[in-house]
Amino acid sequence: MTHRASQPTDIHAYLADLEDIPGTRVFTAARARQGYHLNQFAMSLMKPENRARFKADERGYLDEWAITPEAKKAVLARDYNALLDLGGNIYFFSKLFSTDGIAFAEAVSTMTDMPWPDYRQMMINGGRSPEGVRSIREKR
Repeated sequence: MTHRASQPTDIHAYLADLEDIPGTRVFTAARARQGYHLNQFAMSLMKPENRARFKADERGYLDEWAITPEAKKAVLARDYNALLDLGGNIYFFSKLFSTDGIAFAEAVSTMTDMPWPDYRQMMINGGRSPEGVRSIREKR
């Protein structure tokens, strides 16, 4: 017997369901459009000369990009949750982690309520339990 998942008939309802997952920001087309310039900034850090310019004057480098003041503030604060909310892509922002000299997992740990050593140990132990809040709307 084969099981075929039903296809969503209302894309807006489907996308709303993705937003209902606690602690998760799904990189949708809408987020991609919103964060286009922010993500282009992050990808620019692939080039050593851009990393050097950014490290020498972060605000000045950010001012060269068509990103919002809110996004600039989030970059300067390294507020990765805010950056994701503004359309940032975590994989693009790995260029910023690398520029800062921190590992991907350590940067991601700042997006939780856990210090890096505790987050690292949790991941070594198999990650978070699937038990707990699974829906923001339903609080279950």
